[in-house]
Formats: sequence, structure tokens, C-alpha cells
Amino acid sequence: MLTAVVACFIIGYLVIVFEHPLKLDKTVPSLIMGSLCWALLALGFHSGDLSVIDTHEQIYTMTGEHAHEIQEGFVNTLLHHIGKTAEILVFLIGAMTIVEIIDLHRGFEVLKNWVKTKSKKRLLWIVGILGFFLSAIIDNLTATIVLVTLLRKLIHDRDERIWYVSLIVIAANAGGAWSPIGDVTTTMLWIGNRVSTVGLVEELVIPSIVCFALPLWVATFLPVFKGDIKLEKESDVTREEKLLSSRTMLFLGLGAIIFVPIFKTITHLPPYMGMMLSLGVVWLTSEYIHPEEDFSEERKHQYSAHKALSRIEMSSILFFLGILMAVAALETVVVGGVGGLRYMAEQLQAAVPNQDIVIIILGFMSAVIDNVPLVAASMGMYSLPLDSKLWHFIAYAAGTGGSMLIIGSAAGVAAMGMERIDFIWYLRKISWLAFIGFIGGAIAFLIIHPLFS
Repeated sequence: MLTAVVACFIIGYLVIVFEHPLKLDKTVPSLIMGSLCWALLALGFHSGDLSVIDTHEQIYTMTGEHAHEIQEGFVNTLLHHIGKTAEILVFLIGAMTIVEIIDLHRGFEVLKNWVKTKSKKRLLWIVGILGFFLSAIIDNLTATIVLVTLLRKLIHDRDERIWYVSLIVIAANAGGAWSPIGDVTTTMLWIGNRVSTVGLVEELVIPSIVCFALPLWVATFLPVFKGDIKLEKESDVTREEKLLSSRTMLFLGLGAIIFVPIFKTITHLPPYMGMMLSLGVVWLTSEYIHPEEDFSEERKHQYSAHKALSRIEMSSILFFLGILMAVAALETVVVGGVGGLRYMAEQLQAAVPNQDIVIIILGFMSAVIDNVPLVAASMGMYSLPLDSKLWHFIAYAAGTGGSMLIIGSAAGVAAMGMERIDFIWYLRKISWLAFIGFIGGAIAFLIIHPLFS
């Protein structure tokens, strides 16, 4: 039965990896895989073929004696994992809704007014720095979508624009790695009490800057970034595009998201509680603010939180639900006296004694395999205290390694879809730049880590 659980995970994973050739939304195999892994685990447990382990290292095996208590242990283990998964999902739903409310009020239009240059090199640095810091606040996926939309208004030539978009992917992924709210994987590590906000920023901000700045600096020497671009005139932004509430909702929304780590530090409550409070404040403001001069009740629904909720990607939320529960099943099943993922870590450690090399390999793997299950698996594989070197290095490697392929990160997939970027073109033109950044940042991390030890 153990073989069946592992086979179910591998087959489901392969279907997720090949979602584009199969023309199948990855949410479908994720949900099926998560459910079947637990179904097979339950069947094996009740038949006595499998044992399960909870977070307190208590092993449960179905026997004739105390069957009720053993069954309750299994159920409580399942409830624990669905609870930890729900924490992440509630947090993401709140963050995504706030971003959509900002977008409904055209708050991100304010960013366009900050771009005043005609120099291609200067524009690259401006959008790169915007992507780096914006992704740390609103996550790398959303920052990429916002900046691609911005670039469409600044650069009309698509062949020229995709260079900027591709480098934004690198900058956004690097920016998301040093913030607890910048990437799903760092959020998972933060909520799972593997990293703290201060520890993550202290140890990863410099490697992340190297990871994003090095490729951008090298790119400025390429012919495509020489000379000037033709910017749209200010008058091209029509009066209808400007709203009275744009600036207010932009700064309120970004401030509300930044407030979440502060709330956690002050109250020691889980991050999703802070996100619920932030969403409530932004929602309340959106109910009473007047986006237009002649604002009427009939127009209110156009800017409401209800509309924002209808625009968030629930398929992504359900994908995370399925994949995290599938990984939890592997973490729960007992192999060799320990959880399945812990057993895998022990075998990997025996094969590759250097932990730093293992994590760098994980970074390369995240370019091919979705980094969410990779990080989820690593959280089940290792038992180390808060802010250990391993957790920070995993946050960096999983967050930035995906930039080496266009399909290796959510930001890359979004850019690929919006600008129809060819996989082979990215591999030939951009992957080497992303590789330079990834290795440069990894070296920077290994150099500066002893300073914080």
C-alpha cells in the first residue's frame, strides 16, 4: 500500500508538470492526487498495512486493542494537516483580495506616472527595482502582472518588451524570496514557524539583491537595451482612467499587507489573523470611498470587494490545497520508523553529505518542478529550529531557482501567458542571466551567513 501512495503522488506530479502539453489545468490532478493519497493511506492504515505518525512523533498502528483511540489519533493527524494548510489558504485569499481591490480602483496606474525616462537602460533598472520591492509587498506573481500591464503602456514593440518582462520575472522572484509575504514558499515557511520576518530579511535581502541586480547589470550591456524608447504622451491616459480613489487605495492596500508581519510580531497570533484584519479595513474603506466625481450607488458594485472576490484565482487556491495535502500524506506515512519525508531526508543526507549542495540542487529542481511541493516536502524532511541556516537557504533557492526556466515560477508562467513568451526563446536568451543571478546570490548567502550566526 505504501507503493500505491508513492505511485499516486508521482503520477499526479507528472501530470502537473506536463499540464501544458496535456492542456489540463494543474488544479485537477492536484485535487485528485491529494484526495487519493489520503484515501490510500486510510485504507492501508485500517487494514493494518501502514502506520501513521503525528507531529509529536507518536506512531499509530491499527490493532485490535484501543482501536478507537488509534482511529482518533489518525483523524487528529489529518485535522492538524488540513488546519496548517487552511492557514496558508486563508492568508492567500486575503492578500489576493486586497490586491484586486487596489486594481479595481486603478491604484497601480499611479506607478505609471513614476516612469519618466526614455533611456532603455534606465527603464530596465526602474521596472526591475519596482518589481523587486513590489513583489516583497504584494507577492511576485501579482507584481509581475502589474508591471507587465505597465510595460504594455510604455513599450509598443512586443519583441523589445518581452526582454523587459523576462527580467522582471527574475527581479520579482528575487524580491519575493526575502519577504515573508513575497512568495507562497516563504509564506509557508513563515506560517510554519521555520523562519521569522526579521531573520528572513536580515539573511536574504543581500543575496536577493545580488540575484536580481547581477543579471540586470549584465543585461545592460546587451544590444537590446541600448538607446532610447518612445514613451506614450501623458495625454494618452484619459480622464476615465483616473480615479479619485487610486492613490488612497494603493497606499492603504500596500500598507495593510505590510502591517501583517507587524501584527504577528506584536500579538504573536498566526499571520492569517492579521490578514483578516487588514482585509476588513481595506474592505470597509472601499465601501465608503468615492472613486468618481459623480459617484452613484449604481456604480458602487464596480469597485466593491464582492467584485474583487470574484476576480481572485480560486483555481490557484485549490491547487495549493491539493498539493499541500498530498505532501502531508507522504509526511504522515511511516517508513523505517519515521515519517516518509524524514526518511527521504536521511537517505539524501547519506548520499550527499553537504547540505548546501542539496539545497542548491533543490533550487535547480524548482525550475522544473513547482516549488510549493518542494518546500512543503522539505518542511516535512527536516526538524530544525526557527531561523536555522537551512530554512533561509531553502527560501532563497526555491524562490529564485524557478527563474532559470519560464515555467519554473508562478511569475514566469503569468508572464508567459500574458506576452506569449516562447519557452525555447527564454531558455536561449534569459536562462543564463537567471543562472548567473541564482549562483551569485547563493554564494553571497554562504559568505554572509556566518556574520549572523
